[in-house]
Amino acid sequence: MRPVGKKPFIMKQKIMTRMLTTLVLPALASVYFFGWKTLVVLAIVNVAGFLSEYVFARVYRTQVTTAVFVTNCLFALSLPPTIPLWIPVVGIVFGVVFGKMAFGGFGRNVFNPALTGRAFIYVSFGAQMTAARAWVAPAGGAVGALGVWRPDTISRATPLVRSAAGEGVRSLDLFLGNVPGAFGETSALLILIAAVYLVSTKTASWRIMVSVLLSYVALQTAFWAAGVVGAYDPLRGILAGSFLYGTVFMATDPVSASQTTDRGRIFYGILIGVLTALIRTFSVWPEAITFSILLANMFAPLLNLLIRERMSKQAQARKASS
Repeated sequence: MRPVGKKPFIMKQKIMTRMLTTLVLPALASVYFFGWKTLVVLAIVNVAGFLSEYVFARVYRTQVTTAVFVTNCLFALSLPPTIPLWIPVVGIVFGVVFGKMAFGGFGRNVFNPALTGRAFIYVSFGAQMTAARAWVAPAGGAVGALGVWRPDTISRATPLVRSAAGEGVRSLDLFLGNVPGAFGETSALLILIAAVYLVSTKTASWRIMVSVLLSYVALQTAFWAAGVVGAYDPLRGILAGSFLYGTVFMATDPVSASQTTDRGRIFYGILIGVLTALIRTFSVWPEAITFSILLANMFAPLLNLLIRERMSKQAQARKASS
C-alpha cells in the first residue's frame, strides 16, 4: 500500500489514456505498411521524451503526466519511415523542453509540444524530412512489411507532392493508407475511426474538427475552382498528407487549443483551416497543417481573452436591463 500523501511516480489522466488508445490502430497499421522500425522509433522517442519531462519535473517539483506519452506517440507517428534514429530524439527533446516544460509544464504551454518538435526538425533537417528519398512506397499483400525493418522499395514523393506535380494517386489508396507518407498519417480510414471514438467519448472537440475541415474545404475549393497556381484538389488535400492527422489529434489538444467556449473552438478551427489552405497554396510548405496549428496556438490565448471579455460585457448588459 502506498503511504498516504505520497504522489504516484506518473500522474495518470483519463483523457490522455483515451488518446493513447486511439493511436494503437495507426501504430499497428504503420508496422504493416512500413515495418518494425515504427516500434523502434516509438520506443526511443518515448524514452527521450519521458526523460526530458522527468528532469524538468524534478526541478519544478511536479509530476510527470501521461500527457507526455501522447506527445511522444503523436510526434513519432508523424515522421517519415526513412528518418535516421537520432533525429526523432533531437526533435522530441526540443518539443518537450521548449514547447512545454519551458512554459512550466502540463497545462501551461502555449504551443502543442509534438508539433513544436516536428516543426523544428522539419526546418532543420529538410532533406531527411521532406525530400523524395525520405518516403518509401508501403508494403502490400497479406503480411505487408511485418517481416522487414522497412520496405526496400524505390523512394517516392508523397501523394500531396505528386498531386501538385500532376501525377495521379488513387483516392481509395489515399483513404486506406496504401501510399507513401509518415508512419501513422497515411490511412484516412483509421484516423476517421479515431475521430469518432474521440468525439463519442468527449475526449476531443468535434467543433474544432468540423470547423477546420469546412473552412479548409471552402477556401481550397475557391482557389482550385479559380485555377490558382499551386492549389490542390480539395478532396486529395484532405486525404493526402498530414491534414486529417493534424485536425483530429493535434488541433484538438486540450491545452494549446482554444477551449473557452463553443464559439471560441469554432473560430479557432476556422483559423487553422484558412491558414492551411493559404500556406499550402502560396508557400513551399505542402504539409501546412503543422504551421497552421502552431500559429493558431499563438492566438488561442488572445481569442480566449476576447471571448471572456465579450461574455462578461453581455452578462453585465443583461443584468443592467433586468
